[in-house]
This record gives sequence, C-alpha cells and structure tokens, in this order.
Amino acid sequence: MSSAIVVGAGFGGLAAAIRLRAAGVDVTLLEREDRPGGRAGRIETQGFAFDTGPSVLTMPSLFAELFALHGEDITDHVTFTRLDPAYRAVFHDGSTLRIRGSVDAMAAEIADVISPAEAGRFRRFAAHLHELYVTEYDGFIDGNFDSPLDLVRPAQMAKLVRLGAFRRVAPLVASFLTDWRLQRLFTFQSMYAGMSPYQALGVYAVIAYMDAIAGVYAADGGVHGLSVALADLATRAGVDLRLKTPVERVEVRDGRAAGVVTAGGDLLRADAVVLNPDLPVAYRDLLPADAAPRGLSRLRYSPSCVVVHLGLDRRLDGAAHHNIHFADGYKASFDDILAGRLQRDPSWFLSVPTVSDPGLAPPGGEVGFYLLPAPNLQGDPVDWAVQGPRELDLAIDRIEAAGYGAMRSATVTSMVVTPDDWAAQGMAAGTPFAVSHHFRQTGPFRPRNVAPKVRGVVFTGSSTTPGVGVPMVLISGKLAAERVLEQVR
Repeated sequence: MSSAIVVGAGFGGLAAAIRLRAAGVDVTLLEREDRPGGRAGRIETQGFAFDTGPSVLTMPSLFAELFALHGEDITDHVTFTRLDPAYRAVFHDGSTLRIRGSVDAMAAEIADVISPAEAGRFRRFAAHLHELYVTEYDGFIDGNFDSPLDLVRPAQMAKLVRLGAFRRVAPLVASFLTDWRLQRLFTFQSMYAGMSPYQALGVYAVIAYMDAIAGVYAADGGVHGLSVALADLATRAGVDLRLKTPVERVEVRDGRAAGVVTAGGDLLRADAVVLNPDLPVAYRDLLPADAAPRGLSRLRYSPSCVVVHLGLDRRLDGAAHHNIHFADGYKASFDDILAGRLQRDPSWFLSVPTVSDPGLAPPGGEVGFYLLPAPNLQGDPVDWAVQGPRELDLAIDRIEAAGYGAMRSATVTSMVVTPDDWAAQGMAAGTPFAVSHHFRQTGPFRPRNVAPKVRGVVFTGSSTTPGVGVPMVLISGKLAAERVLEQVR
C-alpha cells in the first residue's frame, strides 16, 4: 500500500485525503488546529457559533461525491437546504431584488420588479451560462495541466470563443441583460477571482452560474459543519487524522519528499506529501528555500476583506440568509480596491446564517457575518490596528442605516478580522481569496499543483488549480489526489 501525508484539514486537504483513501492509499492527515476546517473554521463564544471563512455554499454535489466514494449517502450525515432567496440585493436607489431559488422563480421576480421582457432575456442568459459552464468544466476546471498545450482542444476552444468566454464579464452580461441592477447582480462575483468584471474574462461568468443559478445552499451546523462531516467521513474511511499536530517542514532526501517533520520533532515517513496551506506560504515555510519555482515572488493576489462577526441578542429586521448592498459608484468601488486602497463608497455583504439555522445563536439571538472588500497587504499601507476598530463602528453604522434595526445595544459579542489577521493565519498578502485569476494566473498558467523541484510534493487549495471558492477547492483536492496517484503507482 502506498502512503501519503496530507498537511492541513481544510476542504482541499480533506477532499484529497478522502479520495486517496478510496484509492487504497494509506493516508495520514495532520492539522495544526484543534478542529478540522482550515479557513472553514469555527469560533464559539457566549453561545454563538461563527463560521470563520466561506459563507456562501454552492455545488453540494461535490461534497456528495466524497461520501459516495466510500459507499455512503451524504443525506445520512448532512442536511442541505436550497435558499430562496439565495440573496437579497439592495441598491443605492432603495430598490431591492431577490435572487430566487430557481430560474423560473427568478424570471418571475424579474418580470414583477423590472419587466416581462427582461425576464425573457434572463432566461436566455441563464441558458447561456449553463452552456458555458458545461463546456468549460471538463478540461478547464476539472483537469490537471502540465503545459499550456493541454488547453488546446480545438472544438472546445471554438465553442468557448462562441460563448464569449474570452470577452470581458461586464460586456458579456450586458449583451443579455439591460437592467443595471441585474448587470451588477451577475458580475460582482468577479471579485471572488480577484478582478473587476470590467477586466475579468467571460470564463469567470461561470462563478455567477454556480452562485446564482445552480443554487445557493445552507447546511445544518453552518459551513464548518461540513468540515466536521468530511473529517468524520475520512476517519471512518481509515484516514489517520491527527489534530493539534503542526508541521515544521517537509523532509526532502535526494530531491524527493520522504515525509514530514512535526513541530514536536517527529519524522513521519510517506511516499508523497500533499500541502493544503496557501501555496506561496507552503513554499516559504515548509519546503527548502531553493524549491520555489521561478515567478513565485511575482504572483499577483486578490483583494482582501475585513470581516466583522456579530453576536446579537435580537433578530435582524428583514434579513435574508445572504444580503448584498451595492454601492452607487459600482465601477469606482472596483477601481479603488484593485488599486490597493480603501473604498470611498463600498459595496458590502451581510450573511445571517441564523435565518436558516437558529441553533448557531442563543434563543432569540442572531449571528451576523459582515464582509467588506479591502486592499491586501501589497496595497497602500493601512494601520489595521487602528483601522480595525473603526471598521467595527462603520459596520454597525451601515447595518443600522440599512434598516436592520438597532445594533449597538443588541451586540453581545463582536470580532474584527483584518488583512493583518489573515496574514497571521497563513494567507499570503493577507488575503483569504488567494492568488488572483488574471490571465497569466489562470488554467495552465496558475501555480502548478506539483512542486517542480521536489518530487512527491503536491498542493491543494485556492492558490493552485483550479482556483478560488469552495467548489474549486474541493476540485483541487481531486486533482491533487490524481497527482499523487500518478507519482506513487
């Protein structure tokens, strides 16, 4: 039996470990924290449970695949609920739109709020995004690359060109939808990829497909509950999961990984090592200095964010599970953040997971997850020790002004997470959104999931193939497992 060590029990590491175990590999999974999850972690205080990372959950079929590999049905362990609305969107003019839980319901919403003609255009747009997603998934998303030539599949490329994959996202969306509010609803997702919709290629319109058409879900126990469910699955499958076991370095002998050395000084041997920490940080902290590939120091990173966790003793007025508030100067807000400066007129996001799972707060209470895009640590210098407390006050002011009710008197507990904090958690450039998806960092040009100078080292996570977001990270775990099997069989 071949052996592998996986470092980090985030979604990527968990997915890789579960898939490798299904292939018969002897797997040890090491996690430095006292619970699994990585970025999808959990803070518990005063009866409130806060998810520390991803808040939007899409493509639950990717989780289900992992259970099916071991003959299990995910519904025996996790309850998913498709959200309707997926989002409540609020615009600067006071108008609101709900992204509904199906194409038919969304078309009805558009017909009611905007016009029947725009609803028809939306149906054509939804069908177009579905076709783009299907065309793009096989080979571009769900595939390993050894060189740019792996991308050259004439029939697929011709279809992608026809579907507008190499146009910019904003004009692609505008070619279908004429209402400015809908254009914002189906382009803001480009920020997840670290770009403005006025820069991002049309291939990234599929994020809007996953996000707003394929459906947004809630899981009982929050997003971290899925981390626990996957860790339990891994353990049942025979993975040796060791919590509170930080790794000091990868043991390299004769140019090949021979295992890892833990912070406690133990040498654990294996035929391959999968690294789930953020790829640039994994190179910096866990591999020899001469292992880093050329160009690693020149990587460009996505913007970061400020997160404010709020534990409240009352329910928020009119809140949906996910709420997004759009700035008046939509394009200018992208210009600011991508120039590395604080936004003058920001859009902001408020997730209220207790709308779907009241058990995350004490009876009658509420959990709020406020997110504001912010420059990463490569942008203009910001003294986050000073700015962080300001952001808490600004968050409370914005939420109150948006009509959710009194906040200051209702706040039982609060925490602010800034780019400095993301960096302290091991995220390069202080951003949880990882390496951006500019063309030269996309597909075959993205940092490879194999270390070119150390055989037997494989990466998983959002800074490698295929990219950012929970679905992509789960796929990265699959691709990492495939790389390991290539090397140990």
